Amino acid sequence: MREIRWWRLLSLVVLAVMWWGCAPAEARQSGHDACREDQLDSSTVNATIHFRQHGRHYIQVSSDMTVEVPVREWSMASQLTFSAESPEYRTAMHCLLRGSDNSLHSTEWRNDDPVATADGDKVTVAYSSYTWIKGHGDLGLGPWKITRDKKKKDTWEVILRPSTLQKARWNVMAELGGLKFKHYGQPWFADKTKAVWATQPLEHLCPVAHPVRPGQPHEYRCIEVDLPWQRSLALSWDESLWKPAGIATWWAFASGVLALAALRAQRPYASPAFGTPGSRWRVGGFRGGRGEGLAPSVLQWALLSGAVALTLLLFLHDPPLVKLRERTLICIAAGLTLTLVARPWYGGASPTAPNAGTDESDGSKGHRRRQAYAVIGFASVVAAIGMLVILGHKLLGLPQGLETKATPLSGKVGYVLMGLATVWLWLAAMAAWAWRFAREGGLVPARWISKWDKAPVLCVTAVSALLGMVAGGLLWCLRWTLENQWKRAAWLSDANLAANHEKYVNHYLANFSFTDLTWIYTYSWFLAGTALLAMLHFRFTIQRTQAARKMENIPLGPDKPDLLLIAALFALSVGMRGAKFASNNAQYGIWFALNIISLFAVLAAGRRWSVLGQMGDLFYMHTSGINKRSELLEKAHQYRNLNHQMQLLDQGRASGVTSEQLEDQLRGLRQWLVSRCLKKNPPDQISILDVALAWGPEAHWWSNAVRAARLAFCFGVPASVALLYLEMTDLYNGEQLSTEPTAIPSVVAGFIAYQTAWAGLGFVLGAVWRLLPGRRSTARAWSLAFAYAVPALLGALLNRYTDVAPRMLVLYSVLTLLILTLTSLWLDTSTLSEERQYWPSRFALLLSIHRLRGLSGQVAWLLAQVAVVVTILKELLKR
Repeated sequence: MREIRWWRLLSLVVLAVMWWGCAPAEARQSGHDACREDQLDSSTVNATIHFRQHGRHYIQVSSDMTVEVPVREWSMASQLTFSAESPEYRTAMHCLLRGSDNSLHSTEWRNDDPVATADGDKVTVAYSSYTWIKGHGDLGLGPWKITRDKKKKDTWEVILRPSTLQKARWNVMAELGGLKFKHYGQPWFADKTKAVWATQPLEHLCPVAHPVRPGQPHEYRCIEVDLPWQRSLALSWDESLWKPAGIATWWAFASGVLALAALRAQRPYASPAFGTPGSRWRVGGFRGGRGEGLAPSVLQWALLSGAVALTLLLFLHDPPLVKLRERTLICIAAGLTLTLVARPWYGGASPTAPNAGTDESDGSKGHRRRQAYAVIGFASVVAAIGMLVILGHKLLGLPQGLETKATPLSGKVGYVLMGLATVWLWLAAMAAWAWRFAREGGLVPARWISKWDKAPVLCVTAVSALLGMVAGGLLWCLRWTLENQWKRAAWLSDANLAANHEKYVNHYLANFSFTDLTWIYTYSWFLAGTALLAMLHFRFTIQRTQAARKMENIPLGPDKPDLLLIAALFALSVGMRGAKFASNNAQYGIWFALNIISLFAVLAAGRRWSVLGQMGDLFYMHTSGINKRSELLEKAHQYRNLNHQMQLLDQGRASGVTSEQLEDQLRGLRQWLVSRCLKKNPPDQISILDVALAWGPEAHWWSNAVRAARLAFCFGVPASVALLYLEMTDLYNGEQLSTEPTAIPSVVAGFIAYQTAWAGLGFVLGAVWRLLPGRRSTARAWSLAFAYAVPALLGALLNRYTDVAPRMLVLYSVLTLLILTLTSLWLDTSTLSEERQYWPSRFALLLSIHRLRGLSGQVAWLLAQVAVVVTILKELLKR
């Protein structure tokens, strides 16, 4: 009988052990009992909170917490020194810092895991974290909780709310970084910058903030912080209707300027620019044989882009005004519509035969039909895939409204297919519009058009695969950053959060398309830039063709409609890179307009003070430098040789020639220049060399612009890398890189955008090279830099007023001037490239050119710019 009872007792013990081993962690360890928090009462805690606000877009809050745990008092103390990957370390650290708290800490950021060091009879744990006040929600970091006072809107309460160690001895310090604050309790020390509480239990440090639910840790209110109006304004702006209104203003400005430029580009052309009226013609190539063409398509995009921007702003409203299912249907339909409205199969009129309309031969109709079938077929199939996921949601295990609940694997596949289809359609729409603009503007190489005509299905397949790779890359970035976000937020949390993790992933997968569509549309200004460039090239092709047919002079510079296109391109590509200031982007529209106005002001001054402007209108029509540049360059070469011989003669190193002979030859060159102005004397300070260099390396302003764009693009590569590196050294941007779904794509797009800005900068410099004031090339570069510096100065002043450091804006401005200076100097060597045979290198040719034009001063000016860039870089790296 006793033996039977013993076996029964043994069986019960075995079952109990098995139950304990298979039970969840929360069943085995009941928080306070398993962690033995009562053994931590003899610990000492040092907690410091720092506020940093000056020169930043957001207030940064940092927490440094050090816990000294007696080894003999707490049974788990030795586990703190184990590897950070070991279960023992995680269990001990969870008990020390979290206790029974298993919530997600989504607002807390950490560089590393807490570091534990053993020192005799105690173990010291160093735990650092940080966050940013970006909104009006509650924030938690370390043992601190920061919450907004419901009554005082600009007041924030800083509460000490540790999950454990509430009965330990605490040393607390708060450094406020210049913020106005009010402290509570009885601090040991307090002044205008910080408050310190000496070693005491929490209930003796700060008063209890408010009653808490039973079983929850007490909260102790230590400080009230009053945010300055600059930071409160930024927070209020981000959560108000003014933010989307400001973004809508930017789209209204950009779309309006694009539409105005398209309408003005259809006006008659007057030759020569800034001269007496010459021959005039209608730029009919903007319209095809059926009333279609480049200008109408640009107008269509200007209207569509504004409508799409407003739609996306409605989707971004919090809470969304449209449910997930309807939003997805609208996005798929909008992407398909944008792709088909672009009609990438439409070829438009030929720039060389603008009035002939579109080519409607049987062969052309067949090409267009096959191209249309290929584009429509691929786009319709992708749209159908996305629609089938929505309509057949039950087959995939998705709920009716596509809510982000726990779903099977098939549901996740459905979310992925739906998101990829939507993103692909929008990428295809952007590509279709870009191809339409580039082809109608004559920017596409002939071999590409030939390939598109012969094998449209192959071309569409290749482009579709490329767009699919881009969409897949965006999805991979989303998935990777999701895991990083979850690991950060669920750090030291319990294992029973798997269901929450699945719901968390599904939420972002379902909204993948909206996150990336907003990002894609942010960079749709590339399309506006492509449209502006296409219209400029179309007009250039027509002007050159008409001039060749009628044996007329090529114009000096851009016509007035061309200048509007160039100014819009300048504001769009160059100006928008440094446009964010005053902690928000609501002033984009104003900034856009300021850049256009500033450039027109500089060009207005150039009409009078440019070299060719001072030569007079008659020079444009009669100088041989327009149609016979070789004679002008030959005269410039003679002028340089004569001046060089004069210098040698003054130094006593020349023989066989007298100063009178050299002076006679120089006077002869002067008479040649006067004769080209029909006996109207040009200013004495302008020489033949000045005229040759002011004309530029090419016969037409468009060719000058293309050459300068290539040079500026190359010179801008180090500048783009430096700017992106500095952006990533910022703590906030660095953290976003691994947790924001579009952060890595934004770095790639940012590099392309910077390079586009430098190329656009060079293009504008070359296009208005002959119209800019100044005899020296560096003076012309400074004139164009001044056009950007005026709005930048206003932005820097506003930054200072709102307590945001303008150093990045200043650095961008200085880099703009540096790239313009280098490009202008290189254009000088390109203008006299025929003389390279007399010099061992391009640098030697540059020195010989500027020996007569104040070489030492220009070198000093260039070195000063480099010194300013290096100084700003050092200051920014010290942050």
